[in-house]
Amino acid sequence: MRDVLRSLTELLDTGDARPVALCRVVGTTGSAPRELGAAMIVTEDDTVIGSVSGGCVESALVHTARDVLADGVAVVEHYGVDDPEDPAPGLTCGGQIEVLVERVAPTAERRAHLTRLVAALDDDEPISWATTLTDDTDWYLATAAAQPSWRRLDHDVADLLATGRSGLIGVDDCDAPSDERPRTFVQTFAPPARLILIGANDFVRALSSLGTSLGMRVTVVDARPVFATRARFPDADDVVVGWPDRYLAGEIRDGRVGSSTAICVMTHDPKFDVPTLRVALASSTLGFVGALGSRRTVDDRRQRLRDAGLDDEQLARLRSPLGLDLGGHTPGEAAVAIAAQLIAERHRATATPLHAGSGPIHRR
Repeated sequence: MRDVLRSLTELLDTGDARPVALCRVVGTTGSAPRELGAAMIVTEDDTVIGSVSGGCVESALVHTARDVLADGVAVVEHYGVDDPEDPAPGLTCGGQIEVLVERVAPTAERRAHLTRLVAALDDDEPISWATTLTDDTDWYLATAAAQPSWRRLDHDVADLLATGRSGLIGVDDCDAPSDERPRTFVQTFAPPARLILIGANDFVRALSSLGTSLGMRVTVVDARPVFATRARFPDADDVVVGWPDRYLAGEIRDGRVGSSTAICVMTHDPKFDVPTLRVALASSTLGFVGALGSRRTVDDRRQRLRDAGLDDEQLARLRSPLGLDLGGHTPGEAAVAIAAQLIAERHRATATPLHAGSGPIHRR
C-alpha cells in the first residue's frame, strides 16, 4: 500500500479526477503470495498500478474492479489454491487470500483521509487505517494522539496500532449486532511490537515461533555462535551473536526499542542474566522485562541485581518467575504461558478463566 498510496492520491487530486478501484489484501491463510495490505489500483481505462498476488489473480480482479466502478458496491473476493480442473483463478503458492475491491471517488472526505495518511507516513508517525468490509465502505484513521470515537471498534484499532499489526476486527463477535461491529480491515503503518529473547535454547525456540505468529518482530540474542544460528531459530526475524547486555544497550541508545518492546531473559546463567537485566531495568524505555527461573534462582538474581546498583522501584518492574501459572513443563507449554502473560499485561487483563467472570468478553 505504501507503494501505490502516492499514485492513488495523485489520481484523485487532478482536476478531471475520476473514481478508481482500490484492491487490497485483507485476509490471508497459509503461504500467501503477498502480505496483508498489499494493494492494486485499477482505473476506468484499465490502467493497473501495484499487485496483490504477484500475477496469480490480477487479471480476474480487473474484471471485478470494472463492476465495482460501475455500480459502486464494494466486494470481497476469495482466492484459494490453483486447481488445473477449475477455470477460476487460483494461487500457485498453496495459500488463500481475501481481497477487498472498493470504489474510491475523488470526494473531499476521501482526499482528506489520504492526505492525512501520506503526511503520517512522511513523518514516520504510526497510524492505522480502518475500512469496513461493507457494500459502502467507511474509512477511519487512528493515531496515538487521536483515537476514533467509533462504536465499539476503537479499542481493537488502538491495540493493533500499539503493536504495529494489521488484521481483521469485528469478526465472530457475539456481543453486538453486525451493524454495530461490522467486519473491518485495519491496516497499520507502524513498526511491529518487538520481542527480544536472550538465550539460544529450546524454550527460546518455542517462544520465538509463537511470538512470530502473534505478529511480533522476534530477535534472539546469544553470545555463543554454536547455538545462535538461523537453522536453530528459523522463525525468528533476527538471530544475533553477541553479548546480550551490549546488544540491548545499543538498541536502547539508538532508539530501536520502546514501550511496545518486551525482553525475556531465558539463559539460566548469571553471567548473561544479571548484566542484561541491569541494562533493561535501568532504562524506563522497555515495556516488559521478564526472566525465567525458579523461586530460588529469582531470589539469588534479585540480590545480585541489588548488588549491581538497582533499587526496589527498578526491581519491581521485573516479571520473574516469567509466565502465567498454567502448570506446563515443556518448552512449548512454557512459551504459551509466557505469551499469555505478555498479552494479559498489554491489555491489563486479569488472566483469569472467562467462565469464572461476567460481563463483556471484549473490553472497551
